[in-house]
Amino acid sequence: MTIRLTVAQGEFELNRLPKRPRELLQAWDAADEYLLDTVAEKLKLPEDARILIVNDSFGALAVALNAFRPHAISDSYLSQQATRLNLAANGLPEHSVSLLNSLDILDGAFDLVLIKVPKTLALLEDELIRLRPHLTASTQVILAGMIKNLPPSVWKLLERLIGPTTTSLAKKKARLIFTALDAELAIPSNPYPVYYRLENTEYLIVNHANVFSRDSLDIGTRFFLQHLPFQKDVRDIIDLGCGNGLVGLIAAERNPAATVHFFDESFMAVASARENFYLAFGEQREATFHVGDGLMEAESASADLILCNPPFHQQNTVGDQIAVGLFQQARRVLRQGGELWVIGNRHLDYHIYLGRLFGNHEIVASNAKFVVVKAVLRG
Repeated sequence: MTIRLTVAQGEFELNRLPKRPRELLQAWDAADEYLLDTVAEKLKLPEDARILIVNDSFGALAVALNAFRPHAISDSYLSQQATRLNLAANGLPEHSVSLLNSLDILDGAFDLVLIKVPKTLALLEDELIRLRPHLTASTQVILAGMIKNLPPSVWKLLERLIGPTTTSLAKKKARLIFTALDAELAIPSNPYPVYYRLENTEYLIVNHANVFSRDSLDIGTRFFLQHLPFQKDVRDIIDLGCGNGLVGLIAAERNPAATVHFFDESFMAVASARENFYLAFGEQREATFHVGDGLMEAESASADLILCNPPFHQQNTVGDQIAVGLFQQARRVLRQGGELWVIGNRHLDYHIYLGRLFGNHEIVASNAKFVVVKAVLRG
């Protein structure tokens, strides 16, 4: 099924990632449409205007505004890859958009900055502090989001870090916030990354702004860490959806002969995992770090143990499709006799999916909120 976006800039075929058969969800929302209509109808931009797009979900903004050759910054590999695929689907060259990750250094000033509100307020704070040196008095800054995702703290953050705001009328439950630069504002230093000492250890943990539970150890990971296995013959361990890499770090400690491989689709997550691993072990231990779409780039039959605390949301969409896709990838990547260990909230019923996919599952541990399940790849 082809889903097309029709806006003032044209009509575009747009798809989400990960791809699913019979996809019913759009690769854009009403806030994208509102933003694009506003750019077309109310802003008089020269052809050489420098445009920066921040947090473009699946490339809708970048594809529609490709004529301006915008820069697009995101912490999501899936967002970047969707942008590439959607440019290609519309016959547009990939180089018509400059894709940057959330930790890349920006260059020069921008005439227009379009920001989709992220799920994490800390990420927005980090982005605004990084953006501010690249704004001028004439830069137009517009933040867009669905009303349900625009708490008052968003306005406060914009006014504290950029300048005074004005707000559009609501349209299809979406709203725009226009911000003008106040050059007199005293801007604090960037508080990210943040650090804490991992409880009951000497490990100093680094967390960039978009990392889950960046201020302390979350209760799900704590429970998982308590039950991670020691396996004498394990050679390769994968921390899948690694976040800040705590699971892989403790797995490396318990399995000193193993190489640990960290995978996540967040650039900030993998950067945090890398820093945490080398803070813990220095150059004494070998590890690899991968930003990508799950295990798509991993070799088949290349891991003995995969540890996964899967996400149950993608941006603001909740569901189990991400987790199920990761389980399918894990099955391909495990060696015979290899094990997939998963932690999840009890109500998510991951054991059902693992039983169907592997033909077996075992409850390793459980409490009132979480379950640790393992499945074994058997011939």
